[in-house]
Amino acid sequence: MPQALNRLSALARRLGATRALLLGLALLPALLLFTERTVAQGLIERLWDDVTGRGHGGAGTTQPSAPTGAGPSTTPLPPNQAQQPPTPAPAQAQPAQAQPAPAAQGPAQAAPTIPVVTPREQTVADSLVVTGNAAAVDSVRLVARVPGYLERIHFQDGALVRQGDLLFTIQQTQYQAQLRQAEAQLQLYQAALRHASQEVTRYTALVRRSAASQVEVDNWVYQQAAARANILGAEASVDLAKLNLSYTEVRAPFDGQMGRHLIDAGNMVGSSGENAVLGEILKLDPIYVELNIASSQAQQIRANLGERRLTLEDLRRIPIEVQLQGESGFPHRGTLDYVAPQINAATGTLFVRGQLPNPDRTLLPGVFVNVRLPMGRVQQSALLIPQRALQEDQGGRFLLVLDQNDTIQKRYVRLGQAVGAWQVATSGVQRGERIVVGDLWRATPGQRVRPQTTTVPD
Repeated sequence: MPQALNRLSALARRLGATRALLLGLALLPALLLFTERTVAQGLIERLWDDVTGRGHGGAGTTQPSAPTGAGPSTTPLPPNQAQQPPTPAPAQAQPAQAQPAPAAQGPAQAAPTIPVVTPREQTVADSLVVTGNAAAVDSVRLVARVPGYLERIHFQDGALVRQGDLLFTIQQTQYQAQLRQAEAQLQLYQAALRHASQEVTRYTALVRRSAASQVEVDNWVYQQAAARANILGAEASVDLAKLNLSYTEVRAPFDGQMGRHLIDAGNMVGSSGENAVLGEILKLDPIYVELNIASSQAQQIRANLGERRLTLEDLRRIPIEVQLQGESGFPHRGTLDYVAPQINAATGTLFVRGQLPNPDRTLLPGVFVNVRLPMGRVQQSALLIPQRALQEDQGGRFLLVLDQNDTIQKRYVRLGQAVGAWQVATSGVQRGERIVVGDLWRATPGQRVRPQTTTVPD
């Protein structure tokens, strides 16, 4: 191909521009068959330069003057140039300009602002959290103590009642009659006593005048003593009759809340030697919380107390805190009330009971609660961290803290007891360190941020 190009160029110089151009156009299809497009275009450009005299020095490079005439030049263009601009040859391609670095396309992204706090330092008493349940201080099943028909129910199910309020009434007619009978018998014996006393006085005077025998005096003395004994029996009968009559009215033994009634009015109760349960009353203020702690925990508490035995008064000064399921913190507070004197051998636990006020009846008997008990040991200058700053993964609980360069670091911690919205950290954090407490979703270890000091409520 270069030889053909050289021959064509020489021929162009000999024959002149017009004939060489026609010859080049005639040979163009043949050249395209043996070369690629880009190479053929480069050859065409060289041929055109040879024909027109561009790119050659000396006399052969003189540009022919434009023909004179009225119209414009009619020199034809190569067909490929008429359709599209020529593509430069690979050897003649200009090197691409260097693209600007990505950093030069825009300003550097600013570091995000992250809320941080420092650990809190305070004195904390070690405590133990155990699951227990609430129990009523007083719970009484009301029964019919005398047989009879239940005449009336005087309360609404679930009502609050006061001590002495009338709850049930059992048929009273027969018991009222028994009381009148006992009172009549008492009056009879009282009359007999008065008569015997008079006769004793009379016959004693007659004996002094030898008008009566001593036997008659002794008889009336006996009648007098018998009357006194009968009076005592009659008085007891009256008391029993009054007691049975009082049993026909079932009253509240203390201030409390009624359950539902278990027997409807009109039923026979207290018959066949059975005490039919009419209903139940519970005392809910104050209320007990009952729990069982492991024997090992009980031994630890005793060790913390230095094996010192607590009196009942000391026991009732020990505070406890109670939390219902779903509550934050331990809002209910009371004191210990009872500790069993022995470990249950079957369960290996020690029974403990506390008592706390329950004026709004927030705690109901049987509900499960979390009870926090003091362990008898106090930590001085304990470090507390916000609970909302804690995260967890397969490695355990961790925090995000800032180093001296405001770069986030991941720090695993060991935790102690919770104190409100804070929790004791026994390891993994130091005094004065800055802990990330907000925007945890965009805080990544190794990221540099701008810290913003904030506060965390108790």
